[in-house]
Amino acid sequence: MNRGTLPKNPDSLAPMLGYSFKDHELLLQAFRHPSYVYEKEDPGISDNQRLEFLGDAVISLAISHLLMESFPEMREGDLSKHRAFLVSESGLYRIALMLELGDYLLLGRGEERTNGREKPSILSDALEALIGAIYLDGDFLSASRVIARLFKPLVDEICHGRLSSDFKTELQELSQEVFQTTPDYRLVKDTGPDHDKTFYVEVYVRGGLLGKGMGKSKKEAEQNAAKEALACLRA
Repeated sequence: MNRGTLPKNPDSLAPMLGYSFKDHELLLQAFRHPSYVYEKEDPGISDNQRLEFLGDAVISLAISHLLMESFPEMREGDLSKHRAFLVSESGLYRIALMLELGDYLLLGRGEERTNGREKPSILSDALEALIGAIYLDGDFLSASRVIARLFKPLVDEICHGRLSSDFKTELQELSQEVFQTTPDYRLVKDTGPDHDKTFYVEVYVRGGLLGKGMGKSKKEAEQNAAKEALACLRA
C-alpha cells in the first residue's frame, strides 16, 4: 500500500457527505492514523492529528448553531446537554459507523492487530479529522452543511424525545478501554411466528458471558444484552 492509497476509495464518501474534495491530499490525510505514519518514517506525509484538532472546534461551533436553529425555545442548559452528547465520542462514533469510516483508515500494524478499525476513539477522531479537512478544503459554511447533514438523524431524535442511551456503543467503548477487544453478540434463538418474533441474544467479552437480552428485533435484543453487560461491569 503506497502513501496515496486508502483501503477503500474515499471518493465514495461524497454522496453521503454532500461534498466533493478539491484537494485530494487533505482527504487522504484525514484517514492517516498516527500509527501508520510512524511506521512509514516518511517526512513527506502527515497524520490526521492536526486535522482532528481543527475538526473538533468546527464541529462544536456548527453543532451549537444547529441546535439553536432547531430549538429556538430551548434553554441554555438543555442546549449544552445535547451538544455535549452530540460532540462526545459516543455521538461522533455513531456518525463514523454510519459512514463506515473504519473501512478507509490507514493504520499501523499494531492497530490492525487490535481491531483499530472498530475502536470508538479512532473512529471518532477520524470523523473530526474529516470535518477539519472539509473546512480547509472549502470553508466553514461547507463544513457546517456537511455536519448538519450527518447529524440530522440524531437531532431528529432529540426533536422527538427519542435520544436515549446507546448501550451497545457504551459497552464497545468500555470493552475497548478495559479489555482491548470488542463485544461478541450471539443470537441464541428466536421464537414466535414470522410476523411476531422474539429474539434472544447473549453478549460475550473475551469469551465470558456478560449479558442476555430479548426484544422484538435483534437490534433491540442486542441493546438489552449490552445494558445488562454494562450493569455487570459497573457493579
